[in-house]
Amino acid sequence: MQPHALDVFRTVARHGSITAAARELRYTQSAVSRQIAALEADLGVVLFDRLPRGVALTEPGRCLLPHAEAVLERLDTVHRELDALRGLGSGRLRVGAFPTAMAALVPRALAAFRAAHPQVALSLVEGRTPALLERLLAGDADLAVVTAPPDQPLDAGRFDLRHLLDERLLVAVPRDHRLARRRTVRLAELADDSFVTGSTGADDPLMRAAMPPGFRPRIDIVAADWTGKLGCVAAGLGVALVPALAVRAAPADLALLRLHPDDAPVRRVYAATVAGRHRSPAADRLLDGLTAQARAG
Repeated sequence: MQPHALDVFRTVARHGSITAAARELRYTQSAVSRQIAALEADLGVVLFDRLPRGVALTEPGRCLLPHAEAVLERLDTVHRELDALRGLGSGRLRVGAFPTAMAALVPRALAAFRAAHPQVALSLVEGRTPALLERLLAGDADLAVVTAPPDQPLDAGRFDLRHLLDERLLVAVPRDHRLARRRTVRLAELADDSFVTGSTGADDPLMRAAMPPGFRPRIDIVAADWTGKLGCVAAGLGVALVPALAVRAAPADLALLRLHPDDAPVRRVYAATVAGRHRSPAADRLLDGLTAQARAG
């Protein structure tokens, strides 16, 4: 049974007249008659008694009518929901982001998205790039903002990657630090300072990326999150490497210095989705929003 034939059957049943149904459907009377005859042949039953004036449902017709109405109602619901998804009037969007992207880039893009499409349910999870990519592959996220150094590119065969920006490292020092008034420093000038890191020197990704050959930083304090790390710097307990995206989270009582270009590795920041997998209209719209936020700085 074709949905179109069921719709014709329902309309004839509602009017009790092939002529009236044809007028509503904007078909010829003979076209409606052929549709009903084809449906009866398909089902092997007579659906209407042909009367001198109009038609009347037979017992098989009365049996079919509620089922036809249920099928057509479900199809209408499907079309409405799909239209809503296409128009971002419903649906969900699950986003992942690495920690420093959570300082401003991703929240601002999500805030703009929510303002434009309040009916789409949003969720956001923070994590490191390898874990975020696994979430994408497992279907637990629709889009992730991730990062990679130039010498360790992400797998472009498994992921569609939209480049958002290149991020450099800064150095956070206390306001009364001897170098606090400088705009640019070399790491070698910080050889006597204690570094506050997120993990031990060998395990910290920022330290691994930035340390020049032979440079061995002194590490006295390990702080897992940026609030604790920058708080220790502001209190004068050491210095820390800070990705540019995290600048918004830095307290006012410390100074942020640029690293000399020879000491400043670049991290590439991407919005990633799974290659070959359907991307929802919501994910496409957020990709555009992330791009706009990255360009705006």
